[in-house]
Amino acid sequence: MKQRCAWCGTDPLYIEYHDKEWGRPVHDDMKLFEMLILEGAQAGLSWITILRKRENYRKAFDKFDAKKIARYDKKKVKALLSNEGIVRNRLKIAATIRNAQAFIATQKEFGSFDAYIWQFIGGKPKKNRPKSLKEIRPRTAESDAMSKDLKNRGFTFVGSTICYAFMQAVGMVDDHTTNCFRKKHTT
Repeated sequence: MKQRCAWCGTDPLYIEYHDKEWGRPVHDDMKLFEMLILEGAQAGLSWITILRKRENYRKAFDKFDAKKIARYDKKKVKALLSNEGIVRNRLKIAATIRNAQAFIATQKEFGSFDAYIWQFIGGKPKKNRPKSLKEIRPRTAESDAMSKDLKNRGFTFVGSTICYAFMQAVGMVDDHTTNCFRKKHTT
């Protein structure tokens, strides 16, 4: 049996996410935007809750097309608030729209969101070697800097802990534990 990071447990959806996505470097702007929004949607909830709603999020938010989301109006917000397939939180929905607008502005300034976001760790993944979940910090100096800069650019739901979870999710940071089979593929 494969050894995995303890956080993914036995849920098949969690296992698939752990094995195929978490910690793998992402450089596609649309995927980066999706993960930033989903990590913000997770605030106060468990990641498995968001994973179970992920396909609904993709449908509800136009496959995370930032240009479309940036133009959402009150009618669209009302429809989202009645969509049982997503987290129906007015602040998180408003944040998604604001974040889409800030995302587009950041893309224009840096040529891509990828070029902007990866600068916080020098352009290549930071490889940690935690032996257990206890050794994984919920935030770092890099996530603090990312959070502060994102907020200055108008993003919301981007606190340092959310930013660190985002960094882990998109492979900016490799926090697979040393006993995990994925660590062998990332060292």
